[in-house]
Amino acid sequence: MDLTEKTLESQRLFTGRIINLCLDKALLPDGSVANRELVQHPGGVSVAALTENNEIYMVRQFRYPYQQVLLELPAGKLEKGEDPFEAVKREQKEETGTIGQSYQYLGDIYPTPGYVNEIIRLWACRVTGKGAMHLDEDEFLEVEKIPLEQAVSMVLQNEIPDAKTQIGILKTYYLVQKGRL
Repeated sequence: MDLTEKTLESQRLFTGRIINLCLDKALLPDGSVANRELVQHPGGVSVAALTENNEIYMVRQFRYPYQQVLLELPAGKLEKGEDPFEAVKREQKEETGTIGQSYQYLGDIYPTPGYVNEIIRLWACRVTGKGAMHLDEDEFLEVEKIPLEQAVSMVLQNEIPDAKTQIGILKTYYLVQKGRL
């Protein structure tokens, strides 16, 4: 059975600085038509940056939708036409002040596939240097280094609810355990 849905029409309801909101009409596999609400997002990047002692750089920041301070891997959105690998190095430097080497691509995640087209591309690396952070003017965060094994425990104890961070930590831990990072 072909499960593909075909977009028949798309109406943009909102155009924002980060997202757009569309209401689409889609042809379903059985021939019927349904409305589909779609949040368009340019995508993002995230990095698990490790010290030589297997400490992982993480950031604490307030996340408005949840009205909470969350502990996350450094991350950010892609600028229009930006190469994801260059973006991850930029975000790492901006948010932690670190520079990396031996970057390993960890894959893509689709954080909310039911209504958002965002793709987050994940990397891991080893930190080779540290300098000044360069935060966006509306960005406020604190940087922490946490032992990788402790970060894994925090994921398993539901202390880190952010999906990209959970996946990045667990994949990085696997690579370290296998001697591949």
